[in-house]
Amino acid sequence: MNEKALKVILEHVGESARARDLFFETKAALLLDAAKIMAVCLARKGKILLCGNGGSAADAQHVAAELVNRFLLERPPLPAVALSTDSSILTAVGNDYGFEHIFAKQVLALGNPGDVLVAISTSGSSPNIIKAVEAARTRSMRVIGLTGKNGGDMAGLCDLHLNVEHDSTPVIQETHLTIEHLLCRICDYYLFENVPELMPLLQSSAAFQS
Repeated sequence: MNEKALKVILEHVGESARARDLFFETKAALLLDAAKIMAVCLARKGKILLCGNGGSAADAQHVAAELVNRFLLERPPLPAVALSTDSSILTAVGNDYGFEHIFAKQVLALGNPGDVLVAISTSGSSPNIIKAVEAARTRSMRVIGLTGKNGGDMAGLCDLHLNVEHDSTPVIQETHLTIEHLLCRICDYYLFENVPELMPLLQSSAAFQS
């Protein structure tokens, strides 16, 4: 048995578990609020836009797929778009305006008041994510940010900020995936399993407005 390699595995798993436990011990209620924002948006016929780079781009596509197809519950498709998937748009905008604009241009084209942008960045400071958040603001959208480390520049820009306080990108991403799965699960709960709990928010004209 390769004891050194085994130690690497166990240390990583332990560190990831501690980071995830710490997040949910301190921020589970915040995640619940994020899911409510998404559920209200969807109940009001809005849509969810998602963006990220690298592994976070894969996360954005993953969440969009769970919403459009299904998560665990058999239910109607929910409108969600991952902004990292159209290579023609990404290369056109990147070539003509710069890589930092690849998501913002799509937010301006597709986002409407009341829609939600889920912006994912382990550093919290990716320039193209920051510009997407700023674009969402001009469209009167709500912004849910998933970040790591100290939250970076996104910390003060999001309506709701879900930050994993860790310096390791893989560890942050592993907790992000759990957060993302739970956002899908709790959205389904409010939209299809316990609608009365969501009704007061839907009936309030001020609820979750920017």
